[in-house]
Amino acid sequence: MVSLKVFFFLLVYILALSHRFSPTEASRAFFVFGDSLVDNGNNNYLATTARADAPPYGIDYPSHRPTGRFSNGLNIPDIISENLGAESTLPYLSPELSGERLLVGANFASAGIGILNDTGIQFVNIIRISKQLQYFEQYQQRVSSLIGPDETQRLVNSALVLVTLGGNDFVNNYYLIPYSARSREFSLPDYVRYIISEYKKILARLYELGARRVMVTMTGPLGCVPAELALRSRNGDCAAELLRAADLFNPQLEQILRDLNDELGADVFIAANAFRMHMDFVSNPTAYGFVTSKIACCGQGPYNGVGFCTMASNLCPNRDIYAFWDAFHPSERANRIIVNQFMTGSTEYMYPMNLSTILAMDARTK
Repeated sequence: MVSLKVFFFLLVYILALSHRFSPTEASRAFFVFGDSLVDNGNNNYLATTARADAPPYGIDYPSHRPTGRFSNGLNIPDIISENLGAESTLPYLSPELSGERLLVGANFASAGIGILNDTGIQFVNIIRISKQLQYFEQYQQRVSSLIGPDETQRLVNSALVLVTLGGNDFVNNYYLIPYSARSREFSLPDYVRYIISEYKKILARLYELGARRVMVTMTGPLGCVPAELALRSRNGDCAAELLRAADLFNPQLEQILRDLNDELGADVFIAANAFRMHMDFVSNPTAYGFVTSKIACCGQGPYNGVGFCTMASNLCPNRDIYAFWDAFHPSERANRIIVNQFMTGSTEYMYPMNLSTILAMDARTK
């Protein structure tokens, strides 16, 4: 027979464990799905060329070491976490993501992926969006073993979710090579309608898996990144065809988010107008303290937009005055400007509401 003293000790221990693994009232999990703009290092654990695990990536990260983020320092999910007063979510493939750290959330993003499964095939081994959603299901099973199914559902339902997809379906699929398979199959307007219909299925599946606050970024001005300037621009003007792709894609994406919200009877999906967020400093870099929005800090060739950023590349001494870190990705400082619009932007940037409004509104309904 267990003595009263031992029973009391076991009761205290069990209560301490349940407290340890219960999300606090103040905490809010954060989940990230998407491509290299939001990948925190999942591709480090994969045999793929789509990696950012070598210097000078991470030169301005707190550790000054590459982390797998396609940035000189922090990326958009890191800065959102910072604004939430939370630690950054770990890559889902990281062995450190276990126990209590699971309750912070997880980053499922993988550089190179798109809405379509054939996007990024040249990178071979990447976590396609269907697999990211499977990992999200697996994540919930893991958390359920810690805090039980009811608390897990509450954690997921109350979480913030960020989804960034679409850019690679153009630059790493439709326009990857002249006369690509997809460009022979579809005219650009038909291709956009096709990927939008596929995207709607992905977002509906996220809702089925419990996501209730989902920020979805529109694609940025793809024709204005240094890689596309190097490839397609003779005078430094943004590549018109890729701007046309964004002009077709973004309004249709916003429309399906409205449609989904109407079907659900709630503002589940929030449209983040990344095109406008980027174009603010692309079209007027000096107004934001940048010396250039055309030349990447790290790279080679015209606009430093050719090939990968490596130790052999040109490297600017001051990353804060460059809008682009490498051929495709914003610098940390540019990411901070973008996230500021996530937090406080008007409905021209965040529709139907910004993140500060979401946080305040959800706090009142707890």
